[in-house]
Amino acid sequence: MLEAEPRLDAAAPLVTSVEADVVVVGGGFVGLWTALTIREISPASKVVVLERDVCGGGASGRNGGFVMSWWPKIASLLGFMDAEQALSLAHASECAIQELGDFCEQNSIDAHFRRAGWLWTSTSEAQGNAWTATVEACSKLGVSPFERVATDEVARRTGSSIHRAAVLERSNATVQPAALVRGMRKVALKRGIQIYEKTSVLEVSQDYPSIVRTETGQVRARAVVLATNAWATAIPEIARLIVPVNSSIIVTEPIPERLRSIGWTGGEAITDSQLMVDYYRTTRDGRIAFGKGTGALSRGGVIDGTFSYHADSCSMTERDFRRTYPMLADVRLTHAWSGPIDRTYDSLPVFGTLSGTNHIHYGVGWSGNGVGPSRIGGKILASLALGKKDEWSTCALVARRARTFPPEPIKYLGGSLVRGAVRRKECREAEGAVPSMFDVTLAKLAPSGLEDKA
Repeated sequence: MLEAEPRLDAAAPLVTSVEADVVVVGGGFVGLWTALTIREISPASKVVVLERDVCGGGASGRNGGFVMSWWPKIASLLGFMDAEQALSLAHASECAIQELGDFCEQNSIDAHFRRAGWLWTSTSEAQGNAWTATVEACSKLGVSPFERVATDEVARRTGSSIHRAAVLERSNATVQPAALVRGMRKVALKRGIQIYEKTSVLEVSQDYPSIVRTETGQVRARAVVLATNAWATAIPEIARLIVPVNSSIIVTEPIPERLRSIGWTGGEAITDSQLMVDYYRTTRDGRIAFGKGTGALSRGGVIDGTFSYHADSCSMTERDFRRTYPMLADVRLTHAWSGPIDRTYDSLPVFGTLSGTNHIHYGVGWSGNGVGPSRIGGKILASLALGKKDEWSTCALVARRARTFPPEPIKYLGGSLVRGAVRRKECREAEGAVPSMFDVTLAKLAPSGLEDKA
């Protein structure tokens, strides 16, 4: 969907030995925010970024472009930190949305940043008012990030009567994610960060300094940051923290007149309250980008074709789109793709330092909400890499005792069983039917979703 953009020429791969203060493995949002933050707070530091594809070639360039906060996850935050820390991180995640918009404006990045809010909706009786517990948790903390929306109003604003109820979080925004990551890459190069693309990392030594070996070169660095998203399953210590799951997106042809006719003109980002969440928004040129967290898995957590284009997942996504907007049955689809989500059990990220080292750091588990919070991730990882003791390196997301997944092949086999149960349960609920008790019981074993639901 970047047809109007000039062709991206990949940076040259690493073909020699170089020295760095910090080497960042992964050129997506987390890696680039980390590199940019390091240069901001330590301008003399030499930073190298290694990317196996092109910057943004993974999840960062092919997500739905929702720039969200952590307010929907306030209950999960309170599960492992005190109220003051939870409030601080939730406020920081809201500030990160504005910081992203300011970054685009200051650096003339046309990433289609639009702050039109997010509607968290209910589209079936079973979904009820899924946000009730989250709204109440916020109220107890003295904050009110969510506004209730009347039933007729949510139907009008979303352009579909399938939406039964909703709350609105005004702080949220949308972006064209590939345009954003391209802009970040351009700024990084301008600020003296060395980026090597088409450069696969083969080995990271745990010595100090570390030697990061690639196919045709190596980097000797005093600190290493691993920002590889779902690809981090290749590292045994990290693999138990996350499970890569599929999310797929379909995009319509431009239909600005049709959008006006159904009333969806406010630019709101929308999700329903399924665990296999539907998420959708309009684009600047009048398309609908409609995604679904289909949860498809791969054996052994290998990032294979399941996470590039998965036909069954794309078909599931189209079915939900047609069900949500039946009046657009004649509208043609022009694009469809899949991508990986590095899901943790509570759908919040985990930051840490590899065992036996003091200088190899990681941040994983963005769980489908990384566009905005990756800004915070960059601050945390920059502080860790530079050895700074501050609010970021000592925050409760660092070195937390996160629940782990079982080892393979139990992770894949068990995950497939649970996914099947969730899929059957939510299909029945969408039809207004009662799911089987077996599926309801098994679905309760699934990890937490994008929001904390009642």
